[in-house]
Amino acid sequence: MQPKGSGEIPAETVRVARAAFPKGSLAIRVRDELGPLFTDGEFADLFPARGKPAWSPGRLALVLVLQFVEGLTDRQAAEAVRARIDFKYALALDLADPGFDFSVLSEFRDRLVEADAGRRVLDGILVAAREKGLLKTTGRARTDSTHVLSAARELCWLEMVAETLRSALNELALADPDWLVEVAEPDWFRHYATRAEDSRFPKARTKRDEVGLRIGRDGTRLLEAVLAADAPDGLRSLDTVEILRQMWVQHFHLVEGEVRRRDPKDRPPGAMRLVTPYDPDARGSVKRDTLWDGYKVHVTETCEPDAPNLITNMATTVATTPDSVMSEEIHTGLAERECLPGEHWVDAGYPTAAQVVAARTEHGIDLQGPMAANTAVSARGPYGQDAFRIDWDNQRVTCPNGVTSTQWHHRHSQQGLPVIRVRFNPADCRPCPQLRACVSSPKAERRSLNLRHRDEHEVVQAARREQQTDAWKDRYKIRAGVEGTISQGVGRCGLRRSRYRGLAKTSLQHQLTGAAINLARIDAHLTDTPRARTRTSHFAALRPAELTLDGAK
Repeated sequence: MQPKGSGEIPAETVRVARAAFPKGSLAIRVRDELGPLFTDGEFADLFPARGKPAWSPGRLALVLVLQFVEGLTDRQAAEAVRARIDFKYALALDLADPGFDFSVLSEFRDRLVEADAGRRVLDGILVAAREKGLLKTTGRARTDSTHVLSAARELCWLEMVAETLRSALNELALADPDWLVEVAEPDWFRHYATRAEDSRFPKARTKRDEVGLRIGRDGTRLLEAVLAADAPDGLRSLDTVEILRQMWVQHFHLVEGEVRRRDPKDRPPGAMRLVTPYDPDARGSVKRDTLWDGYKVHVTETCEPDAPNLITNMATTVATTPDSVMSEEIHTGLAERECLPGEHWVDAGYPTAAQVVAARTEHGIDLQGPMAANTAVSARGPYGQDAFRIDWDNQRVTCPNGVTSTQWHHRHSQQGLPVIRVRFNPADCRPCPQLRACVSSPKAERRSLNLRHRDEHEVVQAARREQQTDAWKDRYKIRAGVEGTISQGVGRCGLRRSRYRGLAKTSLQHQLTGAAINLARIDAHLTDTPRARTRTSHFAALRPAELTLDGAK
């Protein structure tokens, strides 16, 4: 890779672009306002020191972003560089520049994935926006997550195990065909030579179970051969063989020497369970009524009224990662970009006592979101946990009837979180007439409490009190705007469908999506385009004010 010049736009390109676009276009306006967004030097580490000179990586990065802005395929993006005047203007190319072959884009994406350099593209947009005064990060930010479907289609159970075995046989056939011919059973060529979707599985449940067990026996036979001591070196290290092993471990086991399908309760947890052999990073998850196989993306944006709302962080995880563990990772990413807000507004899935305290002490962020209520049976009623007075300095707790606790121990909860376990003396609780109203177990003879540590306990209590006020509820309305950002990402960039297989490539897609939305919003800001309002159908607008959406008064 040989870094090119200063990036000055050729005079003839400027003249033709001005004539062809007298009112400008997104690519032209962004170039005029932000200047060159990327330089070749920023991506020099992705290329070897020797070899054929590469096409400008700084320009390729901008092409990737413009590709997502307009929803183009690789072929269409390469053709736009070759034929469109506004693209040549944004890339500072001569009118006669032939561009590049479309395969260069996929190769460049692979380089970004291998070096985990996708964030550099989003960072380049943010740096340019900050220099122009378009990025304000010290005020408020908001975050929400949405599901992302895997690029591999959803498979039923029989298709999944059959395709797993078929893909392993295909790779083994390439690696060592002579060995596989000796190992393969004659029926394998009939059952696994074509895709599972090209054959018809039996409709009867018993027949389908028989087919599943037959596939299980064949896969077990292949694994035994691959893992045997006399098997050729290198076969067991093939990716599809490892996927086959994992898939068989989670679906089959040996019972008295016979292959049997595992009971659903005997299978690995969802965070470890493969859902397709063609995207081993994808996981199955459920959120309310939505079930999907794939990933999850967390979108963070600024939300100031006098500046464009720009995306400052995109975090991609597997589908089973809960929102409640993501706050620290998001804040770390914002800190690396120098985009930490004063207030961070999230929905109920994110804030926990530990996360709120960590955000405040480590990053100086006020993490705001509905704090989950205490759902324990012992937390409700006149003898709920809030009715007890806590003396933190003397490590004592007093119940509503004036009895003082006798034990104060530091322990860990079932989830491994540090807690304080407080217990009262049975001699004090047993004669109390309110014992049955105070304890949840019918056989318990004393009250016990599990408390968070002092800083977390006080944060939770203060947050729950504040969140009951009308002032806080009115301030919390700011968070709803991030739903529009997700909607824009879905409609413009296909945010909820991965274009590629694997977590790393899906993460790169989301970094490019964030950069593309930022360019579109900067262009809307430059052209004074008003922000879209929430759409309401003509019929919904006729609904009387006293009616709720479900028709009840």
